[in-house]
Amino acid sequence: MIIVDKYLQEREKAGKPIRVGLWGAGEMAKGLVNQVMRYTPGMEIAVIANRTLSKAQEAYEYTGHTAQVCDNLADLQAVVSAGGLAVTEDGELLCELEGLDLLVECTGTVHYAANLVMKAIDNKKHVLLFNPEVDALVGPILKVYADKAGVMLSGADGDQPGVIMNLFRFVKGLGLTPLICGNIKGLQDFYRNPTTQASFAARWQLTPEMVTQFADGTKISIEQACVANATGMGVAKRGMIGLNYNGHIDDMVTMYDVEDLKSKGGVVDYVVGPKPGPGVFVFATTDDPKTKHYLEYGKLGPGPLYSFYTPYHLIYFEIPISIARMVLFQDIIMAPIAGPVVEVVTFAKTDLKAGKVLDGLGGYDTYGQCENATTARQENLLPVGLAEGATLKRDLSRDDVITFDDIELPADNLVQRLYREQTQLFFPEYQAKTVEA
Repeated sequence: MIIVDKYLQEREKAGKPIRVGLWGAGEMAKGLVNQVMRYTPGMEIAVIANRTLSKAQEAYEYTGHTAQVCDNLADLQAVVSAGGLAVTEDGELLCELEGLDLLVECTGTVHYAANLVMKAIDNKKHVLLFNPEVDALVGPILKVYADKAGVMLSGADGDQPGVIMNLFRFVKGLGLTPLICGNIKGLQDFYRNPTTQASFAARWQLTPEMVTQFADGTKISIEQACVANATGMGVAKRGMIGLNYNGHIDDMVTMYDVEDLKSKGGVVDYVVGPKPGPGVFVFATTDDPKTKHYLEYGKLGPGPLYSFYTPYHLIYFEIPISIARMVLFQDIIMAPIAGPVVEVVTFAKTDLKAGKVLDGLGGYDTYGQCENATTARQENLLPVGLAEGATLKRDLSRDDVITFDDIELPADNLVQRLYREQTQLFFPEYQAKTVEA
């Protein structure tokens, strides 16, 4: 927030706040609205688009604001141009709306979000994603489109991937070489489902499916795939290393083979159990004797791995920082640097019969795990983001990895087309016939 806060204060004094369009009005989106409208000078959420209009209205009402309902572009444009606040059911209207500095995608969807982001890019709008599910699946090809259009596309602070990237940049800025970009978890159980997670979800006003993603390893895999694609680091093995340790993250620097990490060019990973949870960490190394000397003097130990961590990720509280960084400084928090480095592939959560239509992320049927993208394409593995609605061609046992050969995809859609295009662009030698339309 340093530097950003001063610039936002100047925008407030000048009466020229950063104006944001928001897709979504779930718990995270409502939190963002509250954070911006109450606690972030120099910024406002000018319009919220949500398919359930009442939730968008409630988000404003909680902050003491009212918004005008608009169902067409002309009315919406009139309200926003006059400096007012608006809500609409039609998210596509935001893609054509003038007078917004940035659009924030916070719906938690894949297909709906991909459609909105593509339309925004087509209309040369900058987009901030609080949606790692879309980023992990088709982020690289979305970035290609954004670059061609001359617009910014970025992940956000607050979620673990953005916080990891902040730490990654900090450590590189010290002159060190990051070797592990990691995520600290409190639980990992592939077989959790919406029934087992229902009470926890109710306690925190989240959906059981979202909470299941956290518990069954899918979410952390999706998040670490985003980090992999933004850093160029792969995974050490399918599913990542995933050490368990009941201590502090600093003590884990001796648990890895530094030379192996170097040979791999660094890896993304997670750990279960250590403090400070639910933080993130970067383990890095250096060959500079002076750097080693003063890192030890600074209580970071003798090396060769040095531990850097952020003890928290503050979800929507930190999104305004990302908005300000992008609008004020054209600073990308996180984006793929090229093609996919890691994909999240699909595993059977339970025994499944031929003819079964698979449910979605955080459901009863599947969980996701990281795999290096080259291997995933060589083996024709099904990305977890494409699994929903697919029909099994054969029986599968629990923990079987699912391939494109095992399923029939649902009717062709934008996300499938983007994924095919991404594969054709970055892995033409592995383009599988079963992925073709």
